[in-house]
Amino acid sequence: MADTNALFAPLNTPAECPAQPVAVTYPQDLPVAQQVDLIKETIQQHQVVIICGETGSGKSTQLPKICLDLGYGDAGRIGHTQPRRIAARALAQRVAFELQSEMGALVGYKVRFKDQVQASTRIKLMTDGILLAEIRHDPLLLQYDALIIDEAHERTLNIDFLLGYLQQLLLKRPALKIVITSATIDPQRFAVFFAQAPIIMVEGRVYPVTLSYQPPVLSDGTAETDPGVQQAIVAALDTLAQQDRGDVLVFLSGEREIRETAETLRKHHMDLTEVLPLYARLSPADQAKIFQPSGKRRIILATNVAETSLTVPGIRHVIDTGFARISRYSYRSKVQRLPVERISQAAANQR
Repeated sequence: MADTNALFAPLNTPAECPAQPVAVTYPQDLPVAQQVDLIKETIQQHQVVIICGETGSGKSTQLPKICLDLGYGDAGRIGHTQPRRIAARALAQRVAFELQSEMGALVGYKVRFKDQVQASTRIKLMTDGILLAEIRHDPLLLQYDALIIDEAHERTLNIDFLLGYLQQLLLKRPALKIVITSATIDPQRFAVFFAQAPIIMVEGRVYPVTLSYQPPVLSDGTAETDPGVQQAIVAALDTLAQQDRGDVLVFLSGEREIRETAETLRKHHMDLTEVLPLYARLSPADQAKIFQPSGKRRIILATNVAETSLTVPGIRHVIDTGFARISRYSYRSKVQRLPVERISQAAANQR
């Protein structure tokens, strides 16, 4: 009988290409850099590790580098999943920059309709759906020797399927390392699910935060499309402009709400101000604008992709409308829906 592992072995793996030594350094201003030794030791001693880190702690950019530093990525790839395409692309670009590598060489990414992974790629960023689809032709996930499941707290169907599948895969792949990370995760439940896996807490960078509440007067209760919410956003921006000209991040629930708010702000005629949208369907070139300072005051209108998946640089103020599109599965109608709902208190604190 043919070897089962050979049947599912990928055609092009990093093992076929001699791995070149890579100099890995860690930015010391990131909180996760202070716990690199602890994380390395824990990953070496346990098959599954759970890491809880607040937004801005550096866990998403530094964990694949830590795995690479430990020698993973030689016999297989280091897989790193994200719930959203924009996060997979942005993280791949950042990790490649820190490792002084061109995109698609040492570090690559694969999302729907875009594949920048070569035979020599050792760190592969991808969406949860891509990894789930790869299980069909590679049931043992032999092309990976380490997997990082990021933003596990979002608990989408893809993430839940992956976690359940990986739990069963552990016995078949004892050498496979799995790191589960998130910013607002419930670590104890995940630890119990993975047979009391160790938990590492990483604190975020602490800045003084002042909270102000400005409840809008809703006329029809239709989330951000309500004129009262639009007026409240404009009033909040005018108030912040009197304090300083720092960049502002405005959380909205979806593409339509972002377009309507952008049109409202353009009619308001704010001087030396740039309005930038940020949502998943936006082109990569337009998404990249949020990382490029222009000298003007920037107002970034974003969905909850900026809540945990991305850290937008230079933000001084945050306006939270309190709504988001939450993925919900209806077991009665067997349909995946995206209704607009009020966010949880944990999500509000994270923002």
